[in-house]
Amino acid sequence: MSTMIKSRLVRNLGAAALVAVAAVVGAGSAWADDSVNTGYFGGVAIMGYDTVAYFTDGKAVKGSENISYNWLGTPWHFASKKHQEMFMSDPVRYAPQYGGYCAGEVVGGGVTVNVDPEAFKIIDGKLYLIYDVGNADDFAAHADEWIPKADANWPKVAANLEFDKYH
Repeated sequence: MSTMIKSRLVRNLGAAALVAVAAVVGAGSAWADDSVNTGYFGGVAIMGYDTVAYFTDGKAVKGSENISYNWLGTPWHFASKKHQEMFMSDPVRYAPQYGGYCAGEVVGGGVTVNVDPEAFKIIDGKLYLIYDVGNADDFAAHADEWIPKADANWPKVAANLEFDKYH
């Protein structure tokens, strides 16, 4: 193999490695583990609502158990095959932050299992679920302050969730 080909190969592999690292880091703290909020009943993410619809339709849309995808050990329901395919191609892009737990509670270092699928905000291309509709605007108004706090708290909160699951 010529020196020029070896040099190009090394450069391309280096670039690919950087892209892979960026993708992992870019996933952010939202999926630092596999904690997915399935609520108190049902065992399905976001109580069966279509996570892609928040982005495409701008509203909460109930998914169908007939159009589902298992990710992180949890079924996710979708309103259409297209939404299912979009999610399957990039689940981290569409999944709610903090495993679908109430973003406002994560700010304070805790979790509220019950969220209202109608109470959400998309901020900087990320989906945040909130406990109730009345608090969603408040969360958005303080996003610059609260999101960094929630990001910092999430690893510990997620670790506690994982601990509680087995104890």
